[in-house]
Amino acid sequence: MRNQAWVECGIDLPCSAWLRTGRLSVKISTLFAFLHEESMRALAELLERDEPALALIQAWAQEASIPVECLPASEQGDSVLLALQVTTRSPLGAVAHGTGGILVDGGWLRMLGCGHARLTRDIASWNRGRSSGFLLIADDAVGGFFAINGGALGEDLGAVHYLAPDTWAWESLGIGHTAFMQWAFTERLRDFYRDLRWEGWETEVADMGNDACLSFYPFLFTEQGSVRSSSRKPVPAAEHYAFMSQSELPGLG
Repeated sequence: MRNQAWVECGIDLPCSAWLRTGRLSVKISTLFAFLHEESMRALAELLERDEPALALIQAWAQEASIPVECLPASEQGDSVLLALQVTTRSPLGAVAHGTGGILVDGGWLRMLGCGHARLTRDIASWNRGRSSGFLLIADDAVGGFFAINGGALGEDLGAVHYLAPDTWAWESLGIGHTAFMQWAFTERLRDFYRDLRWEGWETEVADMGNDACLSFYPFLFTEQGSVRSSSRKPVPAAEHYAFMSQSELPGLG
């Protein structure tokens, strides 16, 4: 019951409300402009001078109840922000420009930024050729992917959805990106993944790095699949996403 964990976390504003909350706002039409090669705003228009959200994110990370590490930004920060076309007044733009990514709970959850040696995928290049009508923003160690809905995943524009490895389906979480970040920095993250963790996961996750995820067989979305009984091995995140995003899996249709 993953969605119940979100309801219980205390962040119960609908995604539309979060998208309208002043400095935390994200304009959905501009968020997806780079995917369709629409007219682009200049870098100076995207860099917020008065109220950048990076300091807010850093404060959330420092106050988090679980380990949160904001990786230093790479030299690609400007180009990633230009591609994304959101301002650094929003947490999404601030993460993309001001961090190389964010590692939560020892790298179990990886939020994409502008790239770093420990998380080489940047949010702009990661989305090219992989997303259409949504924006991939984060992924986890067990092969789940998070995205902001731009229309392809349902009518709840701006809501974060989860492509779950144990259901092989996109599930709406009913909240926007800002609420998603705040939630992910709390113990509720561990509640959400309670059934997808096993004894000793910390060592396996640390050893495989943040550009990989674990592939399970039998698959977790089958009756035989389980994180405790299925065999597992690290695979590149790109390879696993290509597998998970197929419209029909080989041998299961």
